[in-house]
Amino acid sequence: MLDVRAVVTGIGSCLPPDVVSNDDLSLVLDTTHDWIFSRTGIARRHVVRPGTSTGDLGTAAGAAALESAGRRGCDLVLLATTTPDQRCPATAPQIAARLGLAGVPAFDLAAVCSGFVYGLTVAASMIGAGTYDSVLLIGAETYSTIVDPADRGTAVLFGDGAAAVVLERGLPGTPGEVLHVELGSDGDHAGLISVPGGGSRAPHLDDDASRHFRMDGREVYVRAVAAMTRSARSVAEAVGWRPEEIDAFVGHQANARILRAVARRLGVAEERVVSQLAEVGNTAGASIPLALAWAASQGRLAKGDRVLLTAFGGGLTWGSAAMVWPGVHPVRAEGPSPG
Repeated sequence: MLDVRAVVTGIGSCLPPDVVSNDDLSLVLDTTHDWIFSRTGIARRHVVRPGTSTGDLGTAAGAAALESAGRRGCDLVLLATTTPDQRCPATAPQIAARLGLAGVPAFDLAAVCSGFVYGLTVAASMIGAGTYDSVLLIGAETYSTIVDPADRGTAVLFGDGAAAVVLERGLPGTPGEVLHVELGSDGDHAGLISVPGGGSRAPHLDDDASRHFRMDGREVYVRAVAAMTRSARSVAEAVGWRPEEIDAFVGHQANARILRAVARRLGVAEERVVSQLAEVGNTAGASIPLALAWAASQGRLAKGDRVLLTAFGGGLTWGSAAMVWPGVHPVRAEGPSPG
């Protein structure tokens, strides 16, 4: 039986045009640029305008990824997001239709900041099993719609954006191959990262406080560093990579301190850590593909590079993946048109 692997063949991204700097936030919050940057590594973040949705960003990023791959369509569309356009229906089918892919299966995947790595696992498994030959995997978020603008602990962290990859059926050893993925979760600590109201457990909690994203930053930091380190190390060992053999370490872009701490524990040199945090902030499920697209556009990734991904998010969830970079040319879409 032919050994089939999932191979990345295209990557695209989209950031909304409006930018909010740390200095802008200092006008409405008790904070300064130096305070924010020294603690997070973030200088600015992109935010959507009223009327622009996660689906708008995801559609633009998906189209860019298909263009990068030289494709007009695919067999499956996956959307990793915490901020769907509506509670019902799912956003992925609407994106598929807007891309001219009506009739193609499409669904949302909710694993918060680990969503892209979870989606990568689903896509690779579907392709490896022979269920589909090509998958469009999108990570898209509009956290500005759920973050409390008056909460200094979260408002300074998050930005909006989307990025996507195309994965296709390929053979072992093909550049772009997804080599190994591992996932984990711990629902006993789900309350550390949450939006309390609006779901079936609390459907009538619709005041501003319950609709906003909440996070216990200190506890999340400790757990994120531990879980990402453990998970990334396990994946690297599974594919036989020593720390010095990792060409690019792309962790979830949550906080510069977290990225540095995980890389240090793994033994990965600082110059091999990919960080786009300063320019876009924490874009949750979109952060890893956005960082990959940015690194490729900056010449930070070359064909054949060994790339280690890792993420941690609400749920709690975490996951890591090892892949070989394909050397594709990223396509960046302009700010999206509202759907």
